[in-house]
Amino acid sequence: MTRYPAYKVAVAHVAPVFLDLAATVEKTCGLLEEAARHDAQLVAFPETYIPAFPVWSALRAPIYNHDLFRRLAANSIRCPGPELAQIASVARRLGIVVSLGFNEISPASVGCIWNSNVLIGDDGTILNHHRKLVPTFFEKLTWANGDGAGLRVADTRLGRVGMLICGENTNPLARFTLMAQGEQVHVSTYPAIWPTRDPKEGGNYNLANAIRIRAGAHSFEAKAFNVVASGFMDSTMREALADLTPDASRILDASPRGVSMVLGPTGEPVGEVLSDTEGLLYAQVDIAACVEPKQIHDVVGYYNRFDIFKLTVDRSANRPITFVSGAEAARDGLPSGVTEPEGSQVVNVRFEG
Repeated sequence: MTRYPAYKVAVAHVAPVFLDLAATVEKTCGLLEEAARHDAQLVAFPETYIPAFPVWSALRAPIYNHDLFRRLAANSIRCPGPELAQIASVARRLGIVVSLGFNEISPASVGCIWNSNVLIGDDGTILNHHRKLVPTFFEKLTWANGDGAGLRVADTRLGRVGMLICGENTNPLARFTLMAQGEQVHVSTYPAIWPTRDPKEGGNYNLANAIRIRAGAHSFEAKAFNVVASGFMDSTMREALADLTPDASRILDASPRGVSMVLGPTGEPVGEVLSDTEGLLYAQVDIAACVEPKQIHDVVGYYNRFDIFKLTVDRSANRPITFVSGAEAARDGLPSGVTEPEGSQVVNVRFEG
C-alpha cells in the first residue's frame, strides 16, 4: 500500500555569518536544533548559505574584488569534508533531513568554486550532491559550471525529494528531469538580493516576483510541494557590502529582496511568507495532497506524448582527470594508475560523528 507521509518543514530564511566558515557552521547547527524543537522533519537553507553569496560582483568591477574572492575561497568547503560531517552529525542525532547550500572547493584547485547543494538524510548520509549547472549573469565571475550528476530525486521517508538552485528553476528541462523521477517535494534556493541595474535607472530584476513565478509554476506542473529558501541580508553583511563603493549602500537598500515560502501542489502558498525578517518559517506538508491534481495534468504520465517528446540527460560527474586501476589499464593498453581521485561525485556517503 502506498504511504503518504505528512510532516512539518522549516525554511531557514537566514543570513550567514558573513564570510566566516566556522561561525556559519555553528549557526547552522544551532538552527537545526531550533527547528527540531519545533518538530520540523526537513530543514532547507538558502543558496550558497555557507559562507556567503557573492553579491559584490554586482556592485563593483571585478578588478577590485580579488580579496573578496580569496576570502570566499578560503571559507568554502569540500564535499565530503569536516564541516559537512559536523552538520550531518547533528542531522543524524536530531533525525532530520537537511538541504544545504554552500560554496564548494575541490582538492584539484584552490581557486575553483562551485555553487553547490547537498541533501543530507536523517541518518547523516549524503543523499544527493548537486552543483549548479550554469552560473547566472555576474555569478560567472565566481563559480564554475556544474554537471548533471546531481539531477537526482532522493527517495526518503518524507517522500521523493529533489532540489534546484536559483535560476535552474527557470530551466524547463532540468525541472522535468526531477519531475520524471517522481519528485514530490522540491527544494529551491535563492540569494537574499540580486541587483541587475542601478535602481535609480529603473528596470531592476524583481527577485521576489521571479521566485513566486518560478516556484508556483513548478509546484503546479509537478503537482509537488515547493520549499523555497531565500537568503537574508543582515546588518553585518550590509555594512560589509555598503563600504565597497559610494553607491553600494543606495543600491542595496533599493533592490528587491528574496522571499521564502512553501507552496502546495496547486501552486498556492502553504502558511506564511518571509522576506524582511530573519527567521525559521514552518509549514505543513502532506504528500497525499499531490495525488488528486495528477488526475488533471500529469506531465510525466498520461498528460504527455512520449512518442513525440524525448529527453536524454547525461548524469556523468565532470572531473579534471580520471585514474584507472592496473587491471583496467592492462585491459585498455594504458599505463597503470591509481583509483578514482578524491573529489569525485559522492552519493550515499555516511559521515561518522
